[in-house]
Amino acid sequence: MDKLNLPPAPLHIVNEGRTHRVLDPLRRRFVALTPEEWVRQHFVHFLIAFKGYPAGLMGNEVTITLNNTSKRCDTVIYSRQGTPWMIVEYKAASIAITQQVIDQILRYNLVLKAPYLTVSNGIQTYCCSIDHSTGSHRFLDDLPPYPVN
Repeated sequence: MDKLNLPPAPLHIVNEGRTHRVLDPLRRRFVALTPEEWVRQHFVHFLIAFKGYPAGLMGNEVTITLNNTSKRCDTVIYSRQGTPWMIVEYKAASIAITQQVIDQILRYNLVLKAPYLTVSNGIQTYCCSIDHSTGSHRFLDDLPPYPVN
């Protein structure tokens, strides 16, 4: 797998024939170790171990309904009140972060209305804050700290 601009993660990987599977601690099961999953597992580890985001308030592959179609958000981080606080969309390290990726997460946020959106391919990470009252956004230099309250 590709080297990422993220700290190494202590992944539990098993081989099933020619297939590699990784334990997703948020979903509590083994999933196929794809290049995108490689980024997701490293990023989730980074959020928990280095940024102090609570694992118990995070979900991977969260299903939403958008225009009568079922979609899955890669990771949703919830506030302590249980509302979506941040959506994270991942791409494989070989996939560029483009306007199409930004548009994808913006569509998800039409449903979730999270104040923070993050996209990462493990090499580049972009985070922006959304002001839903004005419809404005601002790109941040770093991920925001998880709120104490």
